[in-house]
Amino acid sequence: MKKVLALASLAVIGFVLVSTLRLVPFGVNKMNPQVAERYLREGVARTGSVNIVTAIVVNYRGFDTLGEVTVLFLAATGLGAVLFDKRGKRTQRTPASLIVKSAALILFPLIVLLGAYVFVHGHLTPGGGFQGGVIIATGFLLMYMAFRSYDVSHTWLMAIESLAGTTFVVLGLLGLVYGRSFLYNFLPLGTANAVFSAGVIPLIYVAIGLKVGSELTGILDHLMETIR
Repeated sequence: MKKVLALASLAVIGFVLVSTLRLVPFGVNKMNPQVAERYLREGVARTGSVNIVTAIVVNYRGFDTLGEVTVLFLAATGLGAVLFDKRGKRTQRTPASLIVKSAALILFPLIVLLGAYVFVHGHLTPGGGFQGGVIIATGFLLMYMAFRSYDVSHTWLMAIESLAGTTFVVLGLLGLVYGRSFLYNFLPLGTANAVFSAGVIPLIYVAIGLKVGSELTGILDHLMETIR
């Protein structure tokens, strides 16, 4: 019975893929130049974000970004499940030198601050939530490399990740309530090039940055648990 269901599922997926590809002739330019021109011409006025890439990723195509964050969450969850039975298996590690430990203590808060700066200013400068979250995770990676006994509270990681994900979804639903679509920019746009501008875009990027940072740090912690 399972084989029959699997074959039926593959047949349905194959039919949908073939039907979709048949609608798009091979080798034909599928890009609509009017869309790109509209983004460049009206992006700042409609979103308040001077970083047009941010306006597209978080506002115009925000639902797609939510899917990307979900994929990262599933990947982190899957890795934790795979490594669950390997925790506590100790292996020999060379202790870090005093120079590495001292540098890690100095650089860690600066790295976290840089990551926060990147996602807070994502609507003004190149960067954003994913980039800022990765930078923050590299700070924790440095601490793991410098100190063999370094540990991060899973409770705090789960709390931050859950709060950030919930904030993203709530902002999207509020866009449906007060606007016309999911993640509709319903807050005042403010003045372009100001920190407090672009409506909900900075809030979304803060949520994404915290979520990505906590998820990647959780992945690092799961990996480190296998060698402690």
